Amino acid sequence: MNKLFIDLENQIQGFSENAISSERREMLEPLIDYIQNKVNENKGIKLNFICTHNSRRSHLSQIWAQTMAFHYGIKNVECFSGGTEATALFPKVAETLLNQGFSVEKLSSEPNPVYSIKFSNNEHPVIGFSKVFDAEFNPKSGFAAIMTCSQADEGCPFIAGAEKRFPIRYDDPKVYDNCDLQTEKYSERSIDIATEMKYVFSQIKKQ
Repeated sequence: MNKLFIDLENQIQGFSENAISSERREMLEPLIDYIQNKVNENKGIKLNFICTHNSRRSHLSQIWAQTMAFHYGIKNVECFSGGTEATALFPKVAETLLNQGFSVEKLSSEPNPVYSIKFSNNEHPVIGFSKVFDAEFNPKSGFAAIMTCSQADEGCPFIAGAEKRFPIRYDDPKVYDNCDLQTEKYSERSIDIATEMKYVFSQIKKQ
């Protein structure tokens, strides 16, 4: 049976949905309904997580959502990410995911490097690199746009091709760059996102 990496599985078991406030649960409910409706109709589920630079929060959200879909056996889920501009996947994000049980490999060394991020030996890796939300790598229609930061949510009132839009914002761990709390705060933000994605996919009833 295809399984998550054991260290990653152990991490996920420790994520408590009790940590999610009632306000956050209410914010997540429309996304749960969207995914459930797609499952009920036996349709593919495309989720595009969007923030300003596609550097931190949108990648963490994409990777954890793909992982939790696999963990709960929700089929036909494809997760993407993008920004209002392209920069690079911030190296601390890759390091954080590695420390939390993912297999992370840097595939190129240009200023915007490409990463392979795996949660299971026999599943396709998530390909991580910074890109705009409507890049060729991402879907052009029939997807849900999940806005993970206020700047992107407020600055992009219209996302072409999105059939639904969900504002699910997270605080930017960037504010802790170059300080002693950086490792701790990146880990915390990753766990916050992972816990909410765990909650979302745990609510989906398979057909």
